[in-house]
Amino acid sequence: MPAPVAAYFVALAVELVGSVLLIAGFQVRIVAAGLAVFTLLTAVFFHNHFADQNQMIHFLKNFAILGGLLQVVAFGPGRFSLDHRFSRSAKPSTAALTAAG
Repeated sequence: MPAPVAAYFVALAVELVGSVLLIAGFQVRIVAAGLAVFTLLTAVFFHNHFADQNQMIHFLKNFAILGGLLQVVAFGPGRFSLDHRFSRSAKPSTAALTAAG
């Protein structure tokens, strides 16, 4: 790496901000996709020495994390996420529409 200290702080920011947004449930699909790309790049560029068993374990760990992030991308946020709360407040429920009509 040409600037390892800068790369460290960029990685730290991506992981901290991304994980907080994912836990809070804000823009879940976009954040999970970004973290999935980051995790894939980390696995390919930094854990590619397969003769070392420790590096192989970290490579496979990153692919397991990648699978979980892609599942979040596919299925979206859960019931307790901010995305779900914002989408419910923006659209009236069908029960409210049938009760009013």
